[in-house]
Amino acid sequence: MATTVRAHWPFVLVLSAGLALRVLTEVAYRPALLYIDSAKYLVGSDGTAPEGYQVLLRLLDPVGGLALVAAVQHAFGLAMAIALYALLIRRRVPRWAATLAAAPVLLDAYQLQLEQTIMPDVLFETMIAAGLVLLLWPRPPGLQQQGLWPVAAGALVLGATATVREIGGVLILPAVVFALLTAPGWRRRTGRAALATACFMLPVLGYMAAAYLVTGHFGLASNGPAPEYGRAAAAADCATLTVPADERALCPSGARVLALGGIDGLLHNPQSPGHTVPVPPGTTRAHLLAGFSLAVFRQQPLRVAASVARDSVRLFALTRDGDPEITSIARWQFQTFYPTYPHRYTMAVFTRLARQHGSGGDLVAVKPVAAVLRDYQLGGGYTPGPLYAAGLAAGLAGSLTGLARHKTLSADHERAADHERAADHERAAGSERAAGSERAAACLLVSLSAVVLLLSSDAYEFSWRYQLPAVVMLPVAGALGLTALAAQVGHMRERTRTGTLTAVRTSTGGTGRRTRPASAASGPRAPADR
Repeated sequence: MATTVRAHWPFVLVLSAGLALRVLTEVAYRPALLYIDSAKYLVGSDGTAPEGYQVLLRLLDPVGGLALVAAVQHAFGLAMAIALYALLIRRRVPRWAATLAAAPVLLDAYQLQLEQTIMPDVLFETMIAAGLVLLLWPRPPGLQQQGLWPVAAGALVLGATATVREIGGVLILPAVVFALLTAPGWRRRTGRAALATACFMLPVLGYMAAAYLVTGHFGLASNGPAPEYGRAAAAADCATLTVPADERALCPSGARVLALGGIDGLLHNPQSPGHTVPVPPGTTRAHLLAGFSLAVFRQQPLRVAASVARDSVRLFALTRDGDPEITSIARWQFQTFYPTYPHRYTMAVFTRLARQHGSGGDLVAVKPVAAVLRDYQLGGGYTPGPLYAAGLAAGLAGSLTGLARHKTLSADHERAADHERAADHERAAGSERAAGSERAAACLLVSLSAVVLLLSSDAYEFSWRYQLPAVVMLPVAGALGLTALAAQVGHMRERTRTGTLTAVRTSTGGTGRRTRPASAASGPRAPADR
């Protein structure tokens, strides 16, 4: 045990720091932090959000109240870091790179703040991490291409994320692509993809069927009228947009968008046109907003794409700054007081809500400890955007190494000199090709998961809360990508060395010494008789 700790001492050190930060967070805000949306998970969402997180609350509330929920979420954070580090070590990632990849989950202050908050995001992250670990855990030699249970289990867990947050449904794409890439032959590929699809959809369809039996609504959730309206209205150029007269007032000016609070204000501010515009007879507000949004998407798709792209690149900024165009970043920052959200969610409302769920006493913020956490967060205690960008770039580059490895191995095989060497080379090349392809598929799974999840969230609305899964996926994608690239470089060097030796053997007749041509060895030729 002591030897193991010494071997992994950098990670143990970072893990200890993460544990200490979580203890400070528990002490600073008791029993837990509440947010605007916490009420719908504690009291009931009336179908506006999936209820997977409520299952966890119902299990823990009667036992230890909100304090236990926060403690379990902190334990999830530690468990994610340990599982991801173990996965990377098993995949032969260098210890320093594995430690660096696990550090954001342990040390990022935005991660800590949400672990202390009664919200579903940490459970969502944990399920994503569990699904990826199940899919990527290395198999015994010779079984890499044949195990079906990891595909089934991983896809099942990733599918279950949609019962916690609807956006988890987009993870079906990377799960199916990974299943397709990790089997030989089109029949096996098709079978594994079908298995991944079925297992992913099982919890989704099961939840939707149960919801239909209880509520009569077949779906994961009903997010209110036209959630795409916020993005459409923020991106629209009202001067050139052609819409019916009834929808014209739904298009706000840029100044109006900023005054309302960006996309979040367009969706939730009572003064938003989406809430105040009169609804004509014979239609509904949802249809009115949907018609306007569809007109923007059809007529001005480039403006919408540019709007999404501007928000998406915010993740890669060096610093985390507030911006009136997006949801206030202060909501996800530690405060020196217990944060509330007047006028609807006052301290009295939050206190009453907490007491209804087994938390006696008042909600407390211990100012000296809270000040330490706030200074840590604002002073750089978060994952810098360039690290996310580097992780994404390395992950995508690592995804391409399988294709490059296949081409170089095929070229090497064509240069094999004789049948015996060709057979040996083919066996070695097949093994190396499988290993390279598997490394590339692992990079693609994590990188593609991050891209589709973050982009899908940004397509509706950018919030630093919705960027939280990046701490799990992008550093891991980077570590896997660097390892795949290093293996590719090593292979290229070995290929160059082997090619040089082969050329030497050919030129020396296999003796290692250069030989003269037969005509030169026999000396000068006698002149011919005339």
